[in-house]
Amino acid sequence: MMDYKKAGVDIEAGYKSVELMKEYVKGTMRPEVLGGIGGFSGAFSMAAFKGMEEPTLLSGTDGVGTKLKLAFLMDKHDTVGIDCVAMCVNDVACAGGEPLFFLDYIACGKNVPEKIATIVKGVADGCNQSGSALIGGETAEMPGFYPEDEYDLAGFAVGIVDKKDLITGENLASGDVLIGMASSGVHSNGFSLVRKVFEKEMTSQGLNTYYEELGTTLGEALIAPTKIYVKALRSVKDAGVTIKACSHITGGGFYENVPRMLKDGVRAVIKKDSYPIPPIFGLLAKKGQIEEKMMYNTYNMGLGMILAVHPDDVDKTMEAIRAAGEAPYVVGSVESGEKGVALC
Repeated sequence: MMDYKKAGVDIEAGYKSVELMKEYVKGTMRPEVLGGIGGFSGAFSMAAFKGMEEPTLLSGTDGVGTKLKLAFLMDKHDTVGIDCVAMCVNDVACAGGEPLFFLDYIACGKNVPEKIATIVKGVADGCNQSGSALIGGETAEMPGFYPEDEYDLAGFAVGIVDKKDLITGENLASGDVLIGMASSGVHSNGFSLVRKVFEKEMTSQGLNTYYEELGTTLGEALIAPTKIYVKALRSVKDAGVTIKACSHITGGGFYENVPRMLKDGVRAVIKKDSYPIPPIFGLLAKKGQIEEKMMYNTYNMGLGMILAVHPDDVDKTMEAIRAAGEAPYVVGSVESGEKGVALC
């Protein structure tokens, strides 16, 4: 007699993982969430949009990428969910939006309920850091498609902004100041290159090796969760500052992401020595013999978010970011010229 369990899918394990994750999910609820956990779709009241002139929805979707390979090797699954949320909500926030809710998707070779619940705990942590409600998700057990001890994790965020508050870069002017917010390290991009450079170290023992220059083990430095900048950006807005342009520094580093915040006719000039670069990037460049331009074209190099403000608003912006618990640096300026970024 064949059944689904013999085919490798354990429905009971699915029920158990839902039960285990419920307590984490509950902690992310917002008053707009309607209905309990476990329905076919997540319901969210639109009452909060009523005060807006032109309510505009923003969305973002992303995964964690090959950083997950580290989680497998280290058997550490409680922070990759933060990465997943961060990659989505930071995109929503850098357009001026307030993330409202999040959905996650986990596909695995074998559903180990405790492990799935740990992953979801990380997702819930990220949701709490960004003020998003975790209103739904999916765990797909896919035997024969993923190895038993591996999984993939992706997510989707929806946010709201009044159209007049969208951050578009259209009012950028020469003389505007660029402020960067410190990253926690590599965040969640460029891990295929990281894994290539540290190929020999990609074992549980290698990742557990302490590096003097890092002040931590290699694994801890690399798996540090992506910073979520939602509260810092909200703090700047609440301080009455108009953020003229904003860029989330993800895959493609400075060269790909900074131009996305610019309009035609202006360029960004960033001073490389204006902020501290986390030691993991120095180690990576040295060990992999990666040239500097390629580093800035792949990684955040210590800045996870860059925003442009009027010179008169610099002090207020720095203060608001610090008040939200992030580290801000004046990193450059906007000049007239061909759209692009110059590092000096």
